[in-house]
Amino acid sequence: MEAQNAQRRSYQVVIAATRDMGIGIDLKLPWDLPNEFQFFQDVTSRTSDPRKRNATIMGRKSWEATPLEFRPLPDRLNVVLTRSNCHSIPTDDDNVMVCGSMESALELLAKPPYSFSIEKVFFIGGGELLRHYMNAPSCDAIHLTEVDISVTCDTFAPRVDTCLYHPWYSSLPVVENGIRYCFNTYVRRKDLIFGSGAEAEQYSFLPKMVFERHEEFGYLNLVQNIISNGDMNDNNTLLSKFGCQLRFNLRKTFPLLTTKACPLYPFMFWVGVVEEILQLISGSTYPKEKGINHIWESDKAKEYLDSFGVNATEEDGDHPLLTGLYWSYSDASQEFNQISDVINKIKNNPHDRGITLSACKLSISPCQTFAQFYVANGELSCQIYQSSTEASLGIPFSIAAYSLLTCIMAHVCDVVAGDFIHLIGDAHVNTSHTKAIQRQLQISPKPFPTSRLSLQRKKVVEAKEKQSQGRDGYPEHSNRQPANSYTSYNILQKACE
Repeated sequence: MEAQNAQRRSYQVVIAATRDMGIGIDLKLPWDLPNEFQFFQDVTSRTSDPRKRNATIMGRKSWEATPLEFRPLPDRLNVVLTRSNCHSIPTDDDNVMVCGSMESALELLAKPPYSFSIEKVFFIGGGELLRHYMNAPSCDAIHLTEVDISVTCDTFAPRVDTCLYHPWYSSLPVVENGIRYCFNTYVRRKDLIFGSGAEAEQYSFLPKMVFERHEEFGYLNLVQNIISNGDMNDNNTLLSKFGCQLRFNLRKTFPLLTTKACPLYPFMFWVGVVEEILQLISGSTYPKEKGINHIWESDKAKEYLDSFGVNATEEDGDHPLLTGLYWSYSDASQEFNQISDVINKIKNNPHDRGITLSACKLSISPCQTFAQFYVANGELSCQIYQSSTEASLGIPFSIAAYSLLTCIMAHVCDVVAGDFIHLIGDAHVNTSHTKAIQRQLQISPKPFPTSRLSLQRKKVVEAKEKQSQGRDGYPEHSNRQPANSYTSYNILQKACE
């Protein structure tokens, strides 16, 4: 990693490319994006140690393509790769060094004085060199600005090899001078164990501004704020903050949080998330019938369900899941199915401003009160409002569950998943969990997983849209019967205390 080995430094690639991975034409950039250029400047020039600077490695053509006013790149050691004499490369400038090859440059940077004075090494092109070194073993990370245009180019970079790299960070889309683009960072894949602190140092090579953009820090900062500044309730059992927001980008990764220090996480947790969302979509009030044990158990919920005429009984395995009931039958007399309505609007009227799911009933209001969907640029985003949720387990569960719902809906409606926004009224922490949370806050995030949905799952949701009563794909896990809560939630709670 960036702590260089004894023989050769590792490096990070920084480039911008079109949809077709075009990076230039006639030694010029085929776009004018000042904010993208500023991002390049910040990533390659900022250091954590003010006594050090970074190195940028480039080919001769890339050096000559750099405008004279930016040559050499300020506050960085400019390493130019060439085997021929080039009059445009100054030989008496302390900010410029000439090397005959990438290998010789990396070897030189691993030796004194550069091993002490250079903090990070960035490789910025050009095209021929990128074909050899962009996915090479010494490359720790790729910072790729994806410019959403198709224009004529004569220089290209290879695509990121997703077998070798996975996303660390992906920005929300930016529009500048009529061009849409986003910043992405990919890190080399490692053998990860969720919740372990041992891997944290593996990602310390990233620029601080990129490392801290991992979306899980939003959740960690919220939990820290609740513990540090939350309001204590009367019996000293809960700390809470009111009016919180989290946001996650679903375009490349799935926000299954990575810092939970628990032996059952994330595998049992993910099973519970999938079970819950499938049951909510199905509208089933009979968990046993579907191979899912008691996710919710509530006598009041049973009485309320009976008032709809469902007449659930203990023998039928009935402990109703009210949110799924509301989604499927928000108006019991008309049997108005909200799931079908949402799918229909996304497909046939995507600009409808009322694509909503409501689980709000004045007599019994679930914590997961309201969800709204939004379609733009072929992307489906979802925003939910929860009146109350527990931060250490409830928030991660809801993030994963509603992100999965958004991905499923997008898949069914032939669009792509966009953003998930989580609005929380009362976000609270049980004081008995603070020690476990403090341990979690010491763990640095790892890359989020990526997600893929099968066609079989798509058919399950489409069957719901057609009012079919047939359901499949429910995994069975027998010994999971905690009372009055999520199954996986309680299992995790016991394991993490």
